[in-house]
Amino acid sequence: MKYQIIPVTPFQQNCSLIWCDKTKAAAVVDPGGDMDRILTEVDKLGVKLEKVLLTHGHIDHVGAAKKLSEHAGIPIIGPHKADSFWLENLAEQSKHFGFVHCEPFAPTQYLESGDTVTLGALTLEVLHCPGHTPGHIVFFSASSCTAWVGDVLFHGSIGRTDFPQSNHQDLIHSITQTLWPLGRDVEFIPGHGPISTFGTERDQNPFVADQLFS
Repeated sequence: MKYQIIPVTPFQQNCSLIWCDKTKAAAVVDPGGDMDRILTEVDKLGVKLEKVLLTHGHIDHVGAAKKLSEHAGIPIIGPHKADSFWLENLAEQSKHFGFVHCEPFAPTQYLESGDTVTLGALTLEVLHCPGHTPGHIVFFSASSCTAWVGDVLFHGSIGRTDFPQSNHQDLIHSITQTLWPLGRDVEFIPGHGPISTFGTERDQNPFVADQLFS
């Protein structure tokens, strides 16, 4: 498995292009905007775009999903159905956050914990991690020990829980009970900011470090 982070939108959201090195089958995780920039990277790397994957329904993560899906003729996979209200409210999100108008859409497929997404020889496990949003999911590659966590967890911080249907306790539970068991050596790509590992956050993150719960 290989990946390339493509910062998009004024929020510098970490859109990721991931692909199977054997088959060049690729997916875009959280295309929040700047479709042309994403397609430039696809062409530069010579990969075949097959899927759009969404961790949750906030506009800085999904703003270009529909256009990219239509342009490339590929399905939109995820998030969990509990985030459908965010996708239905994209026009209002556009206004609220100062983004270009974005039409509501429904994904080709909603995801549940235990589902898997395949890209060539690559398999991504799906973990439902509510808290930041009720339908937030995480994509995990066990073979490469890498997770795309959206806005659940950041280097030194955690996702906001002041949005409609956000829940702080659910978020803490998702991190400590769903993500931590995957292993300290897991490298994660957050929705914003630098890459880190679960071990680093368990040692140093002031919101979810192990010492807070011992």
